[in-house]
Amino acid sequence: MTVPLLFLAAAAAAFFAHAQEVERAPFITTPSDVVERMLRFAGTEAADLVVDLGSGDGRIVIAAARVFGARGLGIELDQRLVEKSRDNARAAGVADRVSFVQGDVLTADISKASVVTVYLLPGLIGQLQQRFTGELRPGTRIVSHAFGMAGWAPDRSGTIKLSKAHRGQGDESKLFLWVVPADVRGVWSGDGRRVSIEQNYQQIDVDGARGTLSGNDISWGRFRGRVDGNRMSGEMDGKPLVLIRSR
Repeated sequence: MTVPLLFLAAAAAAFFAHAQEVERAPFITTPSDVVERMLRFAGTEAADLVVDLGSGDGRIVIAAARVFGARGLGIELDQRLVEKSRDNARAAGVADRVSFVQGDVLTADISKASVVTVYLLPGLIGQLQQRFTGELRPGTRIVSHAFGMAGWAPDRSGTIKLSKAHRGQGDESKLFLWVVPADVRGVWSGDGRRVSIEQNYQQIDVDGARGTLSGNDISWGRFRGRVDGNRMSGEMDGKPLVLIRSR
């Protein structure tokens, strides 16, 4: 019995590894029409660090530096594409503002990003989703080309008509934008007030009424404020109000 069990285990492991490789294998470039639009969709500015996951030949990171003056980091599994990206950055005159590393997007450090761009298959995006909410700072913008995220509605989406058909996607592209929300779930108290907040990503209910959450900015009813960990400060009816999360 031992040999068949070992064989089955080895076969299962080989199948899983192959499935992972198939999931990551396709390299289809982001259409040139889309590159700058993705960055504008995220509101990219010079102060941003743009991290492109699966950066290919480096075109998004290079555009972030060349057009917007931002810093950029490309993470790419294929070392040959990493070297090509570095050559392209030097040719574009932005090598001092960008870097490219050979790495796995599922384990690479993305915590310092203020903008994350992705053009990856849905299965891989699904594996990244928990990292996005768990490791990125509230307010970080994520832009995906072509594919959304399961259960996390985008803050914004749009369709771009391409100047010519692109391999693998036809003559239009879909963009999705998410702003990483602060964690606001719980009971908050202060100045004789007590509110209970339920949360599903950026969608929140405050004592049963719909509120608005974008990064650290939060509002409901007559309250407008910002979240900093377990402290929420803002104004209600023109008067300062501080709420502390108790549970």
